[in-house]
Amino acid sequence: MKAFYQLCVLIGLVLRAQSGPTPATTGKEEKVLTLKVTGNWDAETLEVMREPQAVASGDSYNVAPDVYKWPTNQLTYRIESYTSDMSQAEVDDSIARAFQVWAEVTPLRFTRIYSGVADIMISFVVGDHSDNSPFSGQGDFVAHAFFPSPGLGGDIHFDDEETFSFSSSHGYNLFLVAAHEVGHALGLHHTTDPGALMYKFYSSRNAEKFILPQHDVDAIHALYGPNPDKPVDPEKPEPTRPVTPNACDSNLVLDAVTMLRGEMLFFKKGLFWRTQPFNNQIEQHLIQSFWPGAPENIDAAYENPSDDMVYLFKGQKVWALFGYDIVQGYPKTLQSIGLPAKLKRITAALYDHDTGKALLFSGKHYYSYNAIKKKMDKDSPKRVDDLFPGMTTKVTAAFQYRGFTYLYSGSHMYEFDTGARKLIRVLKNNYFLPC
Repeated sequence: MKAFYQLCVLIGLVLRAQSGPTPATTGKEEKVLTLKVTGNWDAETLEVMREPQAVASGDSYNVAPDVYKWPTNQLTYRIESYTSDMSQAEVDDSIARAFQVWAEVTPLRFTRIYSGVADIMISFVVGDHSDNSPFSGQGDFVAHAFFPSPGLGGDIHFDDEETFSFSSSHGYNLFLVAAHEVGHALGLHHTTDPGALMYKFYSSRNAEKFILPQHDVDAIHALYGPNPDKPVDPEKPEPTRPVTPNACDSNLVLDAVTMLRGEMLFFKKGLFWRTQPFNNQIEQHLIQSFWPGAPENIDAAYENPSDDMVYLFKGQKVWALFGYDIVQGYPKTLQSIGLPAKLKRITAALYDHDTGKALLFSGKHYYSYNAIKKKMDKDSPKRVDDLFPGMTTKVTAAFQYRGFTYLYSGSHMYEFDTGARKLIRVLKNNYFLPC
């Protein structure tokens, strides 16, 4: 009964993406989630449950939005109230770091004040809090912010019925939510780029190592320009900012490819595309949005249909995923599954349906792992071109599909007849990625 109740609640959820007000009005747009009522925890139900259930204010960049910006680069902020989920020091630190994210890349400078009216007033509230944009409780809005304008303009409100945290171990990471909302308070709308901070859905990611993605930098530069100040440490190089990979890039080099319950997953730089074979619809997500606790980016992956698990490799560790959950006891070391201690990483992996073994590639060699007996074959490693004639370059990703084995190397994909071990053709490695 409890599960059915959760399903009923889920069907009724309305996710609202509310745009910040102009000086006079507030606009709204709604997206309704719909499910077929089956009474079972089927793939579609679990899929919708994993979608973030809260969004913040703003529109998409690609709808020619009105331009909102502050007339000055010197802005003040004040924290009017706190959440009981965190200490005041943790809230102060999270908010300060959120402003610093934008100060690092713009001429904007933020000063905290402790009394009076600031440009950006910050508070934790519940329900109707007298701004014509009431919160409706847990599972809807996480927060909202108003675009630059007189009065409420720039103000940020967090729904205190949600759970906020200093880390990403539970609830919503306050720093990540605040950094997103500050973007709105400065005039930025939502973007359709899933790798961007200003993406319309909350995405779990490593807050401690967060670097503002290039997409967001370009957007805020369009409003305020770049930071004119020299870095404090001229010897410290400018950080490499994340750029969301493009499926249409002819030079795309994938990190890993695997099947997952009939879907194809293509991994690149902390994100992955998911697609149904021969279906033009494609989605792109952050790895950690689906699997918090998984590595931010990976080296290799394969699905083992005998145990319904997907295995991810990063460095000298391996993670096991059962649906959207990391299996208890993982990550494990490569050495624990029989690989030599000197092996630094796996560059590709696939499950061989004919033998029931996983092939784990490292450079021009591969190890054969008996996925049923959970042990490495004694004659490992072997040369890749012994099993796949003509494959003389390093394998960077691999998977099997409908009787064919696909080995990736750089920007090309090599198609082999799995039974005959014969090279059929060479394709660009975005062959299965519609764009």
